[in-house]
Amino acid sequence: MAASCVITSPEEEHTPKLDLVTPLVFNPSMLNLQATIPNQFIWPDDEKPCLEAPELDVPLIDLQNFLAHSHSTLDASRLISEACYKHGFFLVVNHVISEQLISDAHEYMSRFFDMPLSEKQRIQRKAGESCGYASSFTGRFSTKLPWKETLSFQFCDDKSRPKNVQDYFCDALGHEFEPFGKVYQEYCEAMSSLSLKIMELLGINLGVSGDYFKSFFEENDSIMRLNYYPPCQKPDLTFGTGPHCDPTSLTILHQDHVHGLQVFVDNQWRSISPNPKAFVVNIGDTFMALSNNRYKSCLHRAVVNSKSERKSLAFFLCPKKDRVVKPPRELLDGNTPRRYPDFTWSMLLEFTQKHYRADMNTLQAFTDWLSNKPIQ
Repeated sequence: MAASCVITSPEEEHTPKLDLVTPLVFNPSMLNLQATIPNQFIWPDDEKPCLEAPELDVPLIDLQNFLAHSHSTLDASRLISEACYKHGFFLVVNHVISEQLISDAHEYMSRFFDMPLSEKQRIQRKAGESCGYASSFTGRFSTKLPWKETLSFQFCDDKSRPKNVQDYFCDALGHEFEPFGKVYQEYCEAMSSLSLKIMELLGINLGVSGDYFKSFFEENDSIMRLNYYPPCQKPDLTFGTGPHCDPTSLTILHQDHVHGLQVFVDNQWRSISPNPKAFVVNIGDTFMALSNNRYKSCLHRAVVNSKSERKSLAFFLCPKKDRVVKPPRELLDGNTPRRYPDFTWSMLLEFTQKHYRADMNTLQAFTDWLSNKPIQ
């Protein structure tokens, strides 16, 4: 697809539409009874999806030796470095995350999205917030809506709040949801641990201490998201998730068996096939700033289909909210000046939740916004 297919929307389309009198309710069981889909979900002709995309050759990184503290990390390091310089996507296998834990996380995700809409709306995501249940973000935007439901919640690697995910489910939905909370507490802890191991490799690749980025992301304030993409009767008109770069630092995604993830590489959309034994890892905007633009936050999207539902588990690694994001000295010299100003994750999160709809230009737009908003 030509690059013109991913040109960003006009500025007014980035501003959240928080003044809708009667927001559209995204209820797939009702919407699928209609011959077509509401106009709010239909994308412009020059941005519509290509449902069949050629496969992206994503490097497969075997973490077994690295996680066993072996010195045989050169191959993994080289493959990750090549991917991060080009498009920021790679797969990890032999990650020691329990298959049963992954299966349980998918099972409880299915149970949640199978609940009646009124039950899910008990933890409706509020305007300007990043956590809670969202039915296509209908309360925030009024055009180019995604054909999906999500449940997002915060994970804090904070010893003073050791069960923050479990507490969230119990406090928001009641103690009968404690099993949900236990599974996702364990899953987030595993994802946080895996993220820090990957950060060690990224630090080595960039020529800084292996502990530098690992230490930076300890006590992380991360986000876990459950994604549900229902079947859509007009999949050629809409997206499950529109083209965007993740504003976070690192994303660890586990897909079910249904295709849908696409990445924009070499001026073309490419697909990444599901692999039940692998996690898809990609660089986000915050780490692109940490690496002083050396590693790329790549444009990606999710397409839907008319026959099968699709689900995925996404862990978004984020630094502690008050930690200042700036590249280490080793990544700065006379030939590579600073590309982005200092900022904190809380500032970028505020920008994406209240002022801007994430796309391929989020980090530059945020940099422009920062010029009038100094760090407090």
